[in-house]
Amino acid sequence: MISFPNAKINIGLAITGKREDGFHDIASCFYPVEWTDILEIIPSDKLEFTSSGIEIPGSTDGNLCLQAYSILKQEFDIPPVKIHLHKVIPIGAGLGGGSADGAFALKMLNDLFKLSISDEQLEEYAGRMGSDCPFFIKNKPVWVMGRGELFESIALDLSNKYIVLVNPSIHISTKEAYSGVNPQPLSFNLKDVLENDLEDWNGKVNNDFEQGLFEKYNVLPQLKDQLYGLGARYASMTGSGSTVFGVFDQLPNIELFKDYMVWSGKL
Repeated sequence: MISFPNAKINIGLAITGKREDGFHDIASCFYPVEWTDILEIIPSDKLEFTSSGIEIPGSTDGNLCLQAYSILKQEFDIPPVKIHLHKVIPIGAGLGGGSADGAFALKMLNDLFKLSISDEQLEEYAGRMGSDCPFFIKNKPVWVMGRGELFESIALDLSNKYIVLVNPSIHISTKEAYSGVNPQPLSFNLKDVLENDLEDWNGKVNNDFEQGLFEKYNVLPQLKDQLYGLGARYASMTGSGSTVFGVFDQLPNIELFKDYMVWSGKL
């Protein structure tokens, strides 16, 4: 069985408070984009994980695909599998690629072994792996709160727009990103703004990680300015960086970004 775990972008990202459990409260819209990895899972005589494409740092023991298998193995008598991940989505890039891989592994194992697990239960399992993981179970635009696990529907449809994602191959850890933010409650309803026309977004729909990271990595504000220069209706960094994206009415010429990792397509 093969699937294509996709990336997501944050449209607006406010860090609204520090929690007693050490996490932060956020307010954001998660929106799926079709920059994808390739994930294959097949029954096997022993549990095995391999990868190709972009090198995945650290030990494979902590890979979320293996964590997904372990979570289900604890509750269901499933046989060993061989998992192969071809990594395409940049790592440490604010795109949620690793979270997508883990969530898609849950969904694939559910289908492969006909476990009949509901989406709601899959979201609960996904939440054990990380804050972003539950989003990729239903994989639809949502308004996100809490530490990233509380969802509300949002009236935001960008399916007639195009996106350009530019990654300068800078790996930014979550710890590094959060070290530069000062959590503040929102003074307005960000969700309402997002449900309005794009013309209302600029100056209101911001990513709180930008201030600290833009000072540290000059290329990031440069990329944002270049996207606006190409006609973006809206541009921002996504997640905790380092990918910057622009939303367009028509796809621009992206030759300007030939030295970076780039994905473009329809939203």
